[in-house]
Amino acid sequence: MELFDSLKFKIVRRGIRIAFPEATDTRILSAVARLKGEELVEPILIGNREEIEKAAAVRGINISNMTIYDPNDCARWEEIVEAFVERRKGKVTREQAEVLLKDENYFGTMLTQMGITDGLVSGAIHSTGDTVRPALQIIKTKPGISRTSGAFLMMRGNEQEKYLFSDCAINVSPNPQELAEIAVASAETAKMFDIDPKIAMLSFSSHGSAKAPEADATIEATRIAKELAPDLAIDGELQFDAAYNQSVAQLKAPESEVAGKANVYIFPDLQSGNIGYKIAQRLGNFEAIGPILQGLNKPISDLSRGCNEEDVYKLTIITAAQALNN
Repeated sequence: MELFDSLKFKIVRRGIRIAFPEATDTRILSAVARLKGEELVEPILIGNREEIEKAAAVRGINISNMTIYDPNDCARWEEIVEAFVERRKGKVTREQAEVLLKDENYFGTMLTQMGITDGLVSGAIHSTGDTVRPALQIIKTKPGISRTSGAFLMMRGNEQEKYLFSDCAINVSPNPQELAEIAVASAETAKMFDIDPKIAMLSFSSHGSAKAPEADATIEATRIAKELAPDLAIDGELQFDAAYNQSVAQLKAPESEVAGKANVYIFPDLQSGNIGYKIAQRLGNFEAIGPILQGLNKPISDLSRGCNEEDVYKLTIITAAQALNN
C-alpha cells in the first residue's frame, strides 16, 4: 500500500478535527473540500464567517457542512480567553489575551490545546514564526524535548526512495543536546511513514576525517542521541555520501551500521538543512512534504507560503495521522 493510501486508511471516518486559520485562501478551501468529501478530516475553518463564505462562494466551493469559528463572534470566547491566560501563567493579562486571540493562529492553536480541535495546519499565508510562536507558547514541547524542529519527507520514484531530512525549518544553530533531541524526534516521525529509522548525523567529516569544532559538535550530538535512545541505529559524524552510498561507506566508515543505509538525515544547522532539501527537491526531483513540526504535545503543521492545494491536502493527512499517535 502506498504511503498516503496507508495514512488515509488510518484516518478515514475517524472524525479528526483539524483547524485552518487561513480559511479564505483558495488553496486551503480547495483542499479542505476534498478532505471533507473523502471523510478524512473534519475541517474547522477559522476567521470572519462572511469573508470565508464569500471566498468559498466565489470559487464554487461548498462549505455549508463545515464548522466555522470566528474569533470575533464565538460563543466560547470567555472560556477560551480564560484558558489562554491560565496556560500562559501570568505572562499575559486578560486584556493582552483578548488582543492575541483575535489572531487566527493564536485562536486556532488555543482550540487545539483545549481539545476542540485535534491539530492545526497553517503557513500558506503566514510565516513560519507566525505559526510556530503560538504553538511554542500554548501547546509546548513534549517532556525531554527542549524545542520543536521541522522535518521534510523526501520521496522520489513512486515512493521507491523515501527519506526524512531534519531540521530544515526551525533551529538556526542547534547545540549538541538540541541536535540529539532532533534526531530522536525525527526517528518517531520516520516510523509514522513506515521508515525503519537509520539515522545519520551529517557533517563535512566522516569518523574523524577532519578536525574542527563543528565536527566535534556532531560527534557529541551523536553520543547524546545514543544515550537518549539506545535502541535506535544512529551514527555520526558522517558525510552525506558516506551515509547514502554503500560503496563510499565501505571506504569511509566500513564498521558503521548506518553508513550507506541511512534513511533519516540530521543536518548540523538550519542553513545546511534548508539548502540540502531544496537541492534534492529542485535538482534531484524529490517531492518534499513539510515541514512537519516535531516534538510538540499536539500536532501543529507549517505549510510553505509557496504551497499548492496538493501540499495542503497531504500535510493535513500527515497532521491527522500525528493526532492519532498522540
